[in-house]
Amino acid sequence: MRYSAFILAVLLTLLFFILGLAVDDWFFWPLLVLAPLSLLGVWDLVQTRHSITRNYPIMAHLRFLFEMIRPEIHQYFIESNIDGRPFNNDDRSLIYERSKNIDGLKPFGTELDVYGDEYEWLNHSMAPRPRSKELFRTTVGGPECKQPYSCSILNISAMSFGALSANAIMALNTGAKKGNFYHCTGEGGVSPYHLKPGGDLVWQIGTGYFGCRNHDGTFNPDLFQEQAAHETIKMIEIKISQGAKPGHGGVLPAAKITPEIASTRKVPMGQDCISPPGHSTYSTPIGLCEYIAQLRELSGGKPVGFKLCIGHPSEFLAICKAMMQTGILPDFITVDGGEGGTGAAPLEFSDNMGMPLKTGLIFVHNALVGCNLRDKIKIAAAGKVSSAFTLARCLAIGADWCNSARGFMMSVGCIQAQACHTNECPVGVATQDKGRQRALVVPDKSERAYNFHHNTMEALTEVIAAAGLDHPNELRPWHIYLRPKRTEVLSYYEAFDFLKPGELLEGCPYPVYSKLWDLASAETFESHHS
Repeated sequence: MRYSAFILAVLLTLLFFILGLAVDDWFFWPLLVLAPLSLLGVWDLVQTRHSITRNYPIMAHLRFLFEMIRPEIHQYFIESNIDGRPFNNDDRSLIYERSKNIDGLKPFGTELDVYGDEYEWLNHSMAPRPRSKELFRTTVGGPECKQPYSCSILNISAMSFGALSANAIMALNTGAKKGNFYHCTGEGGVSPYHLKPGGDLVWQIGTGYFGCRNHDGTFNPDLFQEQAAHETIKMIEIKISQGAKPGHGGVLPAAKITPEIASTRKVPMGQDCISPPGHSTYSTPIGLCEYIAQLRELSGGKPVGFKLCIGHPSEFLAICKAMMQTGILPDFITVDGGEGGTGAAPLEFSDNMGMPLKTGLIFVHNALVGCNLRDKIKIAAAGKVSSAFTLARCLAIGADWCNSARGFMMSVGCIQAQACHTNECPVGVATQDKGRQRALVVPDKSERAYNFHHNTMEALTEVIAAAGLDHPNELRPWHIYLRPKRTEVLSYYEAFDFLKPGELLEGCPYPVYSKLWDLASAETFESHHS
């Protein structure tokens, strides 16, 4: 049985060859299929790489075929509307519909298990408020900031040119310009495709210092100052870590570096482009604060913040102590969740590294409140934000605004094929292949990016009004409820500890926070365990 397909192919090849010689030339035609199959079977038997093809010549290739199309079969024919990951069919459909200006309506009731452990909801009011006629914004910029920025509550999260195609970058930035929201460059630098449409930018500075680096990969203040002066760059974000692969560097192979990428990143052609795991400009919490001050001065007083996925909690508390000691505060902090995923990453990092967004966001909010710093620093949240409810939930538990990466990727055509790292994105979003990029038509997709933002923000105005509030900044943890168990209902305020102003400084009543605080030092990221 193991060799039946191979034996059958060989016998039929011989049969039709003989019939072709003896009866009619027509019998040669099946040999176009049978002869290659027979040769494939011979190759399967002699090759040493795949055990299964040695034991099941020809037939084993059906397994490879089914493996290849398994994700599509699973996504389109097996998954229910609410079971898929990372984004289920309902989530994707909502993004696509809002991007196309189709009402995201749900007929016949929810498919969610409202008594299940993961169910969450926002309480509505018996006295709803009138809907806001303006889309919500917040102002970013502390006392040392000379150019504060009015920021939309929803913006495009960090995705680099090089990871995304030129057409995708232009579509996103054109949509951002029309909708008056910002587009974070990602750590790959500010490319011509970010600048040409003229939308607001947040320039992200990663560990490779792309766009502002010396030949040895260290930070170049002069290049930074020159680039940061561009009028479309509204804020600067230091990337400490990202949710997809926190604490992990990256390599863009030399073969994938085009002249455009080399020019944007200020890296040489013909060499691998390295993103180290950590920064070389600072090594201590105080050093980070001093770097923030340097970038703020070099940028002419634009808002400067940093982005991180929370790892060791004491390290973030060490930064809080450094802020208090130096008096240097970031204008904002972006909290990325471990569930973030635009960057392709090793499985262990995607699945099991980094604090999830809700836990990390509450911790950062608590830390700043406990140090009496919360009213001086804005917080952004990123990690599977794609609807008005996910926005409201983040705002209720500590965020001032949210960023979305995969939501905006889907708005410009991403179908969650999960081929981002292969350079073979089927819709031209995450590829540098010019032929594949051509499928993404910038004028059409930029309109969809704008629509997704606009319609999601319109939905947020409805949600906020239904909750009896005038602005998202009035949302609090007691507005959102969840089921930690099937038979238990708690608000976020009841389910999590929330610190009061100054509690970390005055003797915190929560042992976990007080112990972590004692471990932290402004002089080092290392914890001082006794």
